[in-house]
Amino acid sequence: MTNNLLVIMSDEHQARALGCAGHDFVQTPNLDRLAASGTRFARAYTPSPICVPARASFASGLYPHQNRLWDNAMPYTGKQPGWGHALQDGGIAVESVGKLHYRAEEDPVGFDAEHIPMMVVGGVGMVWASIRKEDERVTPNKRMLGDYIGPGTSAYTDYDSAVVERTINWLHERAQRAGGQPWCLYVGLVAPHFPLVVPQEFFDLYPLDTLPDAKLHPSSGYQRHPWVERQNAFMDNEARFRDPEERLRAMASYYGLCTWLDHNVGRILGALEACQLADTTSVIYTSDHGDNVGARGLWGKSNMYEESVTVPMIARGPGFQAGKTCQTAVSLLDLSATIADHFGTRLADDRPGRSLYDLARGKDDFERPVFSEYHAAGAVSGAFMLRKGRWKLIYYVGFEPELFDLEADPEELNDLAPAAAHAPVLAELIADLRKICDPEATDAQAHADQADMIESYGGREAALKLGAPGASPPPRLS
Repeated sequence: MTNNLLVIMSDEHQARALGCAGHDFVQTPNLDRLAASGTRFARAYTPSPICVPARASFASGLYPHQNRLWDNAMPYTGKQPGWGHALQDGGIAVESVGKLHYRAEEDPVGFDAEHIPMMVVGGVGMVWASIRKEDERVTPNKRMLGDYIGPGTSAYTDYDSAVVERTINWLHERAQRAGGQPWCLYVGLVAPHFPLVVPQEFFDLYPLDTLPDAKLHPSSGYQRHPWVERQNAFMDNEARFRDPEERLRAMASYYGLCTWLDHNVGRILGALEACQLADTTSVIYTSDHGDNVGARGLWGKSNMYEESVTVPMIARGPGFQAGKTCQTAVSLLDLSATIADHFGTRLADDRPGRSLYDLARGKDDFERPVFSEYHAAGAVSGAFMLRKGRWKLIYYVGFEPELFDLEADPEELNDLAPAAAHAPVLAELIADLRKICDPEATDAQAHADQADMIESYGGREAALKLGAPGASPPPRLS
């Protein structure tokens, strides 16, 4: 029987903002049904908590420090062969609809066709954000979350609607073809990425007077880690709310966008059923990274806390047990290996990921380590994360590390790194991190590559005139 593969990736979907993940009030009925009929990976992580490096790593199956694609001005070009190329080499039809955030449509990134792709602006992206020295970096004038926050529509919600329509049409067209050859379709949706504007019916699902307080808010006396404080100062969204009610509207809009995303996933899954493709098509849902949604007074992503660095991951089809929650730690690099493995192909031998088919089989591997890194907007130095079992290390170059026991403290309320009793665990995790990369050398390489890129554009002043001032606009739809 033909077994096609549909991969849906959203943008900025916090892993916790799912009904099937136990969230108190976020409504995601379609993703919940997908999880009930498949396997949910409860410990899934992004290789980098920002769009372009995360997506480059997903495409290639390599960590950012292996790609040397560090930030939102260094998009994927296809230079490092990935799962799309493996499928093409294996004779599998592979196409995309929607957001890719790669460099340009003409690049050989591993798709036979790209339908309404969203790429980085001008093929260069956010060049200004690659200037990372504190005395040289530029603080954007416009608010990252958008000038208006609340109910309505935006270019992003319009784009998602167009992506869904094109996906539905694609499925109907494919269902009518004879031959039954397997295919892979990648669908890139934008929600719940800011701007925080969502259709009224989804905004209304989250009344402002029902929303909980954000945890560890600085107004309550919480002091952010010095690295996080300096990173957030680059783009302090919390300080730019006009009043407390707008801050609540931001939360309601984010959660509304999660349900809008779920609605769109439901439309796609409904089309699979209508086209009689559901029984012959495996489905995987994930996101590129998460969002802080006000925790610690932070918005967006760009740090190593669970709200930002974890992603939802759900897989349905042969090989994935219905209703199972897998506790083995995984990442988007494992998803890269999975897509190749699904069709009996494979990535290059130096790729660190493992197929989810293998990881979901049998008992959970609680001690499997998973890794992430960040070298992008606002980062005064590299930040690295290693999750291993119950323990999570956040290692900042030039700053004190953080250590959390996620089993006893899933909300990361208590940093154990200063405690002498936990020094052996801290040392073990740092040693494990250094088996993956040398943080100091990696940080130096990232800064050097970014400086070289700025120089190649003619220096700082010339570079500031390039690319996008903020989030990438969608392509024209007419």
